[in-house]
Amino acid sequence: MSSVVLMWCRSKQENVIGIGADIPWNEPEDKKNFIDVVANQTMVMGRKTYESMEQKNIENQKIYVMSFDKKYEVCNPCLHKVISSQKELKDEEDDLYIAGGSYIYELFLKGKESLKPQIIVDCVYEGEIMNLDGEKITIDNCMGVIEKAYRRISLFYKKGNVTSSVWVKKGEFVEQSVLKRIIRILENGAEVF
Repeated sequence: MSSVVLMWCRSKQENVIGIGADIPWNEPEDKKNFIDVVANQTMVMGRKTYESMEQKNIENQKIYVMSFDKKYEVCNPCLHKVISSQKELKDEEDDLYIAGGSYIYELFLKGKESLKPQIIVDCVYEGEIMNLDGEKITIDNCMGVIEKAYRRISLFYKKGNVTSSVWVKKGEFVEQSVLKRIIRILENGAEVF
């Protein structure tokens, strides 16, 4: 395996990434950034995140769906595979893009050393979050890990109400071609500061 990249969009207030099964904002730039960064990459996500994705955006993409239900049915069995643990990824040769939700983010940030992300794409939504029914889902536990074990190496890239930055694991080799590709996507059309 070459690189493990973790990407999320969190609210500036409270580090919320969802409320119930929904993302509490409708920000086209957030969706576009995500789709552009993960395009043609191998993704890992939980079942709820998988179910929340627009199928047209992921149907032709290699995806590992983490679920304890081995009988869970994916929309494209040729490219999408259900796994129940990180161990099943140990022989994966492709770069892995971790796409959520909060349990999956925590698992990779606190789990096996060989599968911890070398790169984190931290997207921060700065607008108002919608008032939705359901429990707020945050990544508060992940933020402490980032502050201790990662350092920001990029400028800030603002598109719409989302400001993104790139963090790398301290003392870790980072594949430069992966890093450059992500930064090129984030800075395209962005206000950079």
